[in-house]
Order: sequence, then structure tokens, then C-alpha cells
Amino acid sequence: MKLLTHNMLTSKCMKGVSVGYPLAINALDVRVSEVDFNPEFIARMIPKLDWNVLYGAAESIGQLKDLPRDIIENFESNEDFLKKVHHVLMEVDIINGDLICPETGRKFPINNGIPNMLLNEDEV
Repeated sequence: MKLLTHNMLTSKCMKGVSVGYPLAINALDVRVSEVDFNPEFIARMIPKLDWNVLYGAAESIGQLKDLPRDIIENFESNEDFLKKVHHVLMEVDIINGDLICPETGRKFPINNGIPNMLLNEDEV
């Protein structure tokens, strides 16, 4: 699971959950692999991200790699910044672990890079 995906997931559909965001990460297996750098894509994605959640997720799995705490001004033209964001969004994969609801503590497993957000009948 890419951190780009994590940035968009919530457990809000669960019974008794009002926000369900951000999900905590308990990563058991993290892999980093090289992905072609597309600066235009990264620049378009940055405004859509919850930056604090992305930063916290990268920090929690040990993949900050000099990612700044805040989005820099004129990021669209700063290739060094875009490469750091690219690394965190596109090259880091959580292969196995859990996503954890911040309100209920319910764990959603990540297996082979795929988060399973399916709910049991009594949780809907």
C-alpha cells in the first residue's frame, strides 16, 4: 500500500465512528522500490494531500528521508522537494501490517500491499 492511498483512507463508515481519520499504521514489512519520477503528477497531487497525515505516516514507518515538515512555497518548480515527495508517495510500499482506526482501535490488515477495509456485518 502506497502512502498516497493511506492519505485517502478512512474508517468513517463503521458504526460509532464519526471521523475515522487518519488511520494509524503498524507496518510489519515496508519495501522501497524505484519508480519513474513524474514531477507534473507529484505537483498536481500535493494540494490534494493532507500534508500532516502524510508526514506523520512517513515518520511512523521511518521513511521521512528529509521530507520537510511543511509544504514549501513554489513547490511546483522545486525539483528537489518534488523528488522527496515522490519518494514518500510512490516508492514506499507497506507490504504487510495493519491500519488502525483512531476511534475504535479496529485493525484493518494489509496483506501483500493491499489494505482490507471490509467491515463485518455488525460494524455497519
